[in-house]
Amino acid sequence: MQRITITIDDALLTAVDDLCARRGYGSRSEAVRDIVRDALAPVRAAETGGSAACYGALSYVYSHGTRDLARRLTGEGHEHGVSIASLHVHLTHDACLEVAVLRGPVARMQSYADAVVTQRGVRYGHLHLIPEGDDARTHPGHGDDGPG
Repeated sequence: MQRITITIDDALLTAVDDLCARRGYGSRSEAVRDIVRDALAPVRAAETGGSAACYGALSYVYSHGTRDLARRLTGEGHEHGVSIASLHVHLTHDACLEVAVLRGPVARMQSYADAVVTQRGVRYGHLHLIPEGDDARTHPGHGDDGPG
């Protein structure tokens, strides 16, 4: 690990210190590393032309009363083939939150996210990309009785 020095204005440093306190970081260095990782994830994904494998979380709020929306959303999921798990929560009588865990090429995940969030009846959507590490293909498990 390398040690670096940065110059930062007082207001921004106060914001970093507040972030450290809110999230419980042990040091500014840990917070800055996470901030840099978050900033670099989409840049690295874009540099591969969308071919890099990654994980993602697509969260969106939709109106379950919108005609044929559930059928259209299911169709998009089958067409793109990147969803590996999902969570469904009823927020109100009409609004549902869906969180889909994705894995696959960045371009296909982005295409799926675009197809979902542009549907009539979807009110909010965000795709969060998580780069797949070099060791992800050989994950040995956690040593518990559950799946690896």
